[in-house]
Amino acid sequence: MSKHDSSLSKDQYNLLKDLKKQISQPKAEPVAPVVKTAEQEQAEDLDLFRKQMQGVQKIDAGNTAKIEKSAKKKPDAQILAKRAAAEGPMHTDETVLSDTQAMLNPVGSQANLSYRIATLQHKVFEDLKAGNLRWFEAVDLHGCTVEEARQAVLQIIQIAKDENQNVIKIVHGKGPEAILKTYVNGWLRQHRDVLAFVSAPEKQGGTGAVLVLLKRAEKNPKFKQ
Repeated sequence: MSKHDSSLSKDQYNLLKDLKKQISQPKAEPVAPVVKTAEQEQAEDLDLFRKQMQGVQKIDAGNTAKIEKSAKKKPDAQILAKRAAAEGPMHTDETVLSDTQAMLNPVGSQANLSYRIATLQHKVFEDLKAGNLRWFEAVDLHGCTVEEARQAVLQIIQIAKDENQNVIKIVHGKGPEAILKTYVNGWLRQHRDVLAFVSAPEKQGGTGAVLVLLKRAEKNPKFKQ
């Protein structure tokens, strides 16, 4: 059919021409969507985040206040003794610790100390021996005279009672003559608030220290419910 065919108008001819073009051109197939894995999406998100963070600088923490937990200081035996000499003994229920028993029963530097009152439960004593009972305070008697050590022992016991604590550690050392060890062994056996004491486990001082179990200060008004 020619364009000069009188049976078709110009508009009809152009429409027919467009139809022929559409028929002659291959139909484009639809493009399938791209499926991404979770790892690919995370990688793209990370890449986008890095691009967004370009040029960002870390805030200077130089002006940030540092909070440091202060370590609890152990009572110093000589300071306790000097305070007792200056202010008088603490309220220790007028406990008097005689040296006679100590002098009559010397102990060796490597000896294991062990004492308990008859009514103390066996399991509690075994826990004390094993170091399973956490001690509240420790005092080191190294460098003390006998009198300084006596006052330090009295005061550390009273400090524990005032805080309603019942386990303390006393480091007496284990020198060749074991003088302070002998005195501590004698003093603790006389103190009416002492329920038991044993040489500490090796990791807590061994035969150079004792763990002491005290009566709880149940009548202490500070801890009255």
